[in-house]
Amino acid sequence: MKTDAALFFDHTGLDRARAERLVGEALAGADDGELFIELSVAEALSFDDGKLKSASYDSRSGFGLRAVAGERTGYAHSSEVSEQALKRAARTVRAVQAGHDGAVAMEAPQGRNRALYPGDDPSREMAFAAKVKLLEEADAFARSLDERVRQVSVSLASSWQAVAILRADGRLLTDLRPLVRFNVSVITEQGEKRGSGSHGVGGRLSWDDYIGEDKWRDAVKEALRQSLVSLEADPAPAGEMDVVLGPGWPGILLHEAVGHGLEGDFNRKGESAFAGLIGQRVAAKGVTVVDDGAIAGRRGSLTIDDEGTPTSETVLIEDGVLVGYMQDRMNARLMGMAPTGNGRRESYAHAPMPRMTNTFMRPGDHEPEEIIRSVKKGLYAVSFGGGQVDITSGNFVFTCTEAYLIEDGKVTRPVKDATLIGNGKDAMTRVTMIGDDLKLDPGIGTCGKAGQGVPVGVGQPTLRIDALTVGGTSA
Repeated sequence: MKTDAALFFDHTGLDRARAERLVGEALAGADDGELFIELSVAEALSFDDGKLKSASYDSRSGFGLRAVAGERTGYAHSSEVSEQALKRAARTVRAVQAGHDGAVAMEAPQGRNRALYPGDDPSREMAFAAKVKLLEEADAFARSLDERVRQVSVSLASSWQAVAILRADGRLLTDLRPLVRFNVSVITEQGEKRGSGSHGVGGRLSWDDYIGEDKWRDAVKEALRQSLVSLEADPAPAGEMDVVLGPGWPGILLHEAVGHGLEGDFNRKGESAFAGLIGQRVAAKGVTVVDDGAIAGRRGSLTIDDEGTPTSETVLIEDGVLVGYMQDRMNARLMGMAPTGNGRRESYAHAPMPRMTNTFMRPGDHEPEEIIRSVKKGLYAVSFGGGQVDITSGNFVFTCTEAYLIEDGKVTRPVKDATLIGNGKDAMTRVTMIGDDLKLDPGIGTCGKAGQGVPVGVGQPTLRIDALTVGGTSA
């Protein structure tokens, strides 16, 4: 497979030397900017009710040209990668530079990370017929496990994104990004009761790493287990109580209620509950939160971000004290900080902004069983579905998709329709025990911000948070 310049300029027919000249002229006098070229393919298959429901394959290419002057951004994009389209884009982005002297321009990104994932297109690894057969087998396997299974939905999705970032000085940075995901949902019925469960796996590795027979069977079994638990769940109680969050996917609450508030743009504009609090205590002692885009193979990982900055581990909260934000280049420059490799965009049609990669809390020293035993009456939340967060206030509401009562230090009955209500910064001060069992999610997360979606990872150890408000439906 061709890499670096050959892949992009041979494919598009765009002459590199002329592209460098046009980009240099378009960005002259700007504080920052780049030409972002993207080639991508995406494939998705879904199997529902015993039949192939949909199959799609999409191939696209395009570029985005950005010039940044102070807080102003000029951005033009096109699905036509040609010299004429680039000239038109250059005229557009130059408009933001009128009267700007470029006195605070940043240096270009230096170096690049080690390779964090293979660069091969996952859609080529399996024949179409083999993918359909896998979906059929997963569907049949789920139905064979329990007579209460009524509906099974199975899906495969893969994408391959090749990006090139050309800067005003002619430097070219490239990355080849695979991404795969397998997901299964199971609905069960017993009398008038209905239960549902789902499980998925994925990341930036090959299909073989996720869909060997043992692995996809385990995913089906987990989805069925969740469905059967929800089938037997009682209405959740309401009120203030101690809550234990399970490891792994419950980190989505940390991602939403805290992580977004630590992105640079919200803090530069004073729109975050964490704005202006660097060096101050914002969480209980022992709470350390990091964003790390350099974990090999993870869904949220990138060799370089979408501005060309190498990803790295960024400590955000250390032992309860706020020590940093996630930054793209523009917000880092305006805040007098260093970019952290968090400048991300959904595609060439979008300008970059500060976004999370893999965000998680580091482990503590308590055993999970010890944390459960410490709670006399509370809620054990194992998994979450949707939620809402207000970035400015930090207030959140999250729905639990799997939760249990804790009674006298033991996990007892499953409950349904439980919601957690609170404030992200306040909740972090209520963390009283942190488990030693850090776990990352199975590779299924997608984060939305300002209309853009990007793949992310979350994680955490088991946590005890005291006196959270739980919304429920039982009297």
